[in-house]
Amino acid sequence: MDLQLKDKVVIVTGGARGIGKGIAVTLAREGAIPFIISRTEAENLITLNEITQAGGHAHHTVAELTDPKACERAVAEVIKQCGRIDGLVNNAGENDGVGLQNGSYERFMQSLHKNLIHYYLIAHFALPELIKSQGSIVNITSKVADTGQGGTSAYAASNGGRNAMTREWAVELLPHNIRVNAVAVAECYTPLYDRWIKTLDNPEEKLASITANIPLGKRMTTIDEIANATVFLLSPLSSHTTGQITYVDGGYTHLDRSL
Repeated sequence: MDLQLKDKVVIVTGGARGIGKGIAVTLAREGAIPFIISRTEAENLITLNEITQAGGHAHHTVAELTDPKACERAVAEVIKQCGRIDGLVNNAGENDGVGLQNGSYERFMQSLHKNLIHYYLIAHFALPELIKSQGSIVNITSKVADTGQGGTSAYAASNGGRNAMTREWAVELLPHNIRVNAVAVAECYTPLYDRWIKTLDNPEEKLASITANIPLGKRMTTIDEIANATVFLLSPLSSHTTGQITYVDGGYTHLDRSL
């Protein structure tokens, strides 16, 4: 299926690894030009090299997205290098375990900057170009906003904010024909997930207990499955879809756990 994304310039924050990398690679495979914004140049270059070796095209810039000025400079660099912006995937973030009992004002605010505030800032700075191109936005979010998890107040708040901004932006940007959607992730085996599971006692046993509760196939969602849904929502083939939160999770969030 041709997703009609050839030569479209799409920002992917956190696009050098994990879900972001999967999205960038999938975009390039569809003929789009992913522009990776990430804080680690070495990881950016590894992903760019993989894309170019496969015959695709991509760009990158290094930015610490917790710094508002860096967000502004990063978007300016996209425009400088590519001259346009056709899409945005807000993805960068981390479930950093800032809870109510073990947190603090400082750590809570740091987590919001890490997980939520740059979603707003990158979209804000990219918006003039997105208006010109009548582009689209996809926010990557998490089931934690719906289910809670325990010990992660800041991340839950950030994802609640991501979901709310998705629907708010969908309304605000209707006059510009800009579609805004979200892809909600539950149990997806990313490098960050691997790092977390290995901090637990009996990680293999814990992983088995998690996958046993995933209704569809009793397995983790793959990065490619998240990427495929995201790229479809970015594409003109989803032309009448906006303000939606799509759960790519094997039914984990909403189906009965007794299944």
